[in-house]
Amino acid sequence: MLFRGTIYLIGFGLSVAGGINIIAYMNLLPMGYSYSYYFLYIGRRPECYLFIAGLILIWFSIYGTNSEE
Repeated sequence: MLFRGTIYLIGFGLSVAGGINIIAYMNLLPMGYSYSYYFLYIGRRPECYLFIAGLILIWFSIYGTNSEE
């Protein structure tokens, strides 16, 4: 239970950090860039992958196999 809680909190922190970067890069849109350029840009930024990694860790901590049995 403690392991799953720790993984959940780490995943939550990573997803918040990645989500903040994704939202911060939305400032490119008012500067005249298109949505396609925006998605290509955040797809190339390594800090935006933290959001996906965090969601995977959260999913694993909630729905992963129960190793306590």
